[in-house]
Amino acid sequence: MPVSLVAERAAKSRPIVPVRQGERDNLLGETRDWAKFSKFDGEAGDTCLVPGECGVRSILLGLGRPEKRDPSSSARAALLAGVLARKLPEGDWHLPPESELDAELVGIALKLGAYKFDRYKTGNATDGPALRFHLGDGPDLDRIAAVADGVCLARDLINTPVNDMGPADLEQAARDLGERFGASVSAIIGDALIEHNFPMIHAVGRASVSPPRLVDLTWGRADAPKVTLVGKGVCFDTGGLDIKPPSNMLLMKKDMGGAANVLGLASMIMAEKLGVRLRVLIPAVENSISGSAFRPSDVLTSRKGKTVEVGNTDAEGRLVLADALCLGDDEEPEIMIDMATLTGAARVALGTDLPAFFSDDESLVESVAEAGVRLADPSWRLPLYRPYGTDLSSKVADTNNISPGGFAGAITAALFLESFVEKSKAWAHFDIYGWRPKASAIGPVGGEAYAIRALFDVIAKRYPAK
Repeated sequence: MPVSLVAERAAKSRPIVPVRQGERDNLLGETRDWAKFSKFDGEAGDTCLVPGECGVRSILLGLGRPEKRDPSSSARAALLAGVLARKLPEGDWHLPPESELDAELVGIALKLGAYKFDRYKTGNATDGPALRFHLGDGPDLDRIAAVADGVCLARDLINTPVNDMGPADLEQAARDLGERFGASVSAIIGDALIEHNFPMIHAVGRASVSPPRLVDLTWGRADAPKVTLVGKGVCFDTGGLDIKPPSNMLLMKKDMGGAANVLGLASMIMAEKLGVRLRVLIPAVENSISGSAFRPSDVLTSRKGKTVEVGNTDAEGRLVLADALCLGDDEEPEIMIDMATLTGAARVALGTDLPAFFSDDESLVESVAEAGVRLADPSWRLPLYRPYGTDLSSKVADTNNISPGGFAGAITAALFLESFVEKSKAWAHFDIYGWRPKASAIGPVGGEAYAIRALFDVIAKRYPAK
C-alpha cells in the first residue's frame, strides 16, 4: 500500500487518535460510545475506525499500557503506528498536534509498516489504496524517507534468495547504491584476492561457481572524518565441509544480513549527506562444497599475517570479516563498525530481536545505548572478556577460528575479530540475526535491519551534514 508523508494537511484529513489501554473513557461523546460498542480498549496495536456522517471520521490506535520502568515504552508506542499502513482506508490522515507520540517515529513506522516483499509473487497488479499522512510541522520528512529507505533496502537484500543474490549480485547492489549517490565502487574478484592479500576471503569462497570478492564503496570528502562499515556478505552458507543439517540451511540466504545492514546504513548516511568520508567493505562469498573447498584443520594465513587454524568451516564469517577489517583498519578511521549474522550463541543469550554488540569505546557504547532506547532500535552490549581469548588457542597456528566446548561463543567470536583491529579510534562489532521471525507493527516476517536506525542517529549527531 503506497504511503506518502505530506507537508500540508488536507482539508478533509481525518485524525489518528492514540488511546492508552484503560483510558478509553477519556474519549469524548460518540467516539467513546463507539469504542465501547466496538469493544476497543486500547490494547497495543489494536485499531478502531470511528464512523461519521460522511464515512470514517477518525481512527483509534491502541498504545497498550505505559511501562513505567521501560525507557523505550514511548518510542515503541509510536512505532505501533505502523499497523495503520495496513488497516486504513484510502485518503488523508493526520497526527493531531497534541498527540503524545513522536511524530518522526510515527512517520518511520508508517513507511516500514507498509513494506512487503512480493518480488516473486505473480498477479499483484495493484498496490492497494494510497494513504497520505500529515505529521505536523516538526518532522524532517527527508530524514524519515532516508531512514525508511535504508531499512527497506536491507530487508529487500536479505529476502532475496541466493539464486538472485549471490556474490556478483551483492556486488551489483552495492554498485547500484553507489551510482545513486555518486559513490565510487570497486571489487577484487576471484584469484585476484590472493594477489591483493585477502587469502581468507578467497579460501572461504573459492568452492563456489560464483567467485568470491571484496566490494569496496567510498563516498564523501577525502578530508572528512573517516567512518568505515564492514558487513559479512556470506550469500549462502552450507556450512562448508562441516555441513549444516537441512533445517539449518533454510534461512541461510540471510547470512549476508550484515552486508545488507551496512548497505542500508550507508544509504541513510549518503542520503542525508553527513559530514563523513564513508567506506563500506563487503567480503561477498558463498560458502559452498566442492573439490576446492577449504577444510577443517587447514591453516590459513590472514591479511594481517596471523595464521588461523580452521576448527570448523561453518565459522566462516569471522574469517572473511578478519581480512576486510584489516583493510579498513589500515586507514585508522574515527569509527569502524562491523555487522554480521555471526553466532547462534548471541541468539541464545539475547533472542532474535536484540542484537549483541561489543566495543571498548565507552563514548560509542553510551551513544548507541541511548539512541537505541530513544528510537526503540535496541542492542545490548556484551563484554569483550579477554581471558576467554585463550579458548581460541591452537597447537599448530597463531589462533583457531572457534573455541572448544561451545561456551561464550559470541564473546570468543568478537575477540577473534578484535585481534584484527589495531588502529581504528573506535570499533564496534554487532552480532545480528537479520531476520524477523514474527510479524510486528513495523514489518512482516522476513529480512530485517537491526540497530542501523540507532547507529545512523549516533553518526548523524557526531558528523552532521555541512
